[in-house]
Amino acid sequence: MAGRLNQTVIVGAMLALFGIAATLASFQIEIDRDGGWGARIFPLAGSVALVVLGLVELLKGLREGRVTALPAFNAWAIAGLLVVALFYVWAIGVAGYLIATAIAAPLAMLLFGIRDWRALVATAILCPAIYHLIFFEGLGVFPPLGRWFDLLDVIQGY
Repeated sequence: MAGRLNQTVIVGAMLALFGIAATLASFQIEIDRDGGWGARIFPLAGSVALVVLGLVELLKGLREGRVTALPAFNAWAIAGLLVVALFYVWAIGVAGYLIATAIAAPLAMLLFGIRDWRALVATAILCPAIYHLIFFEGLGVFPPLGRWFDLLDVIQGY
């Protein structure tokens, strides 16, 4: 087995383990008042998909038995993503979900190498709109409102 323990096997095993942990954690999300899955369904589906994809990767690595090179480790991009995530959580609390997402989504895309200004503008507009429709309108999850200002107050006339 030691000769078969390559990067693909390790990555697959870690993905599957994180997926199992996330699956267990997603069951801690409360179900809707009417007994439906509600806000739990997306984290649960993503977690189960992570387990499945991790197992596929693990089996691929065991079949190949050779080392598959991983992309170069970019500590600055990882640190940047952590800063964006922390900013995002803070910004949701003060400016609401829509504005925070409109700022954080293009910043994350920049970290992943997207430089086209049209794609960044589209990300700033489409991500908050699509996520709002899915979670707050479709699933009925209550949106986090900002303490200082919230765009939902303007849009919905509160």
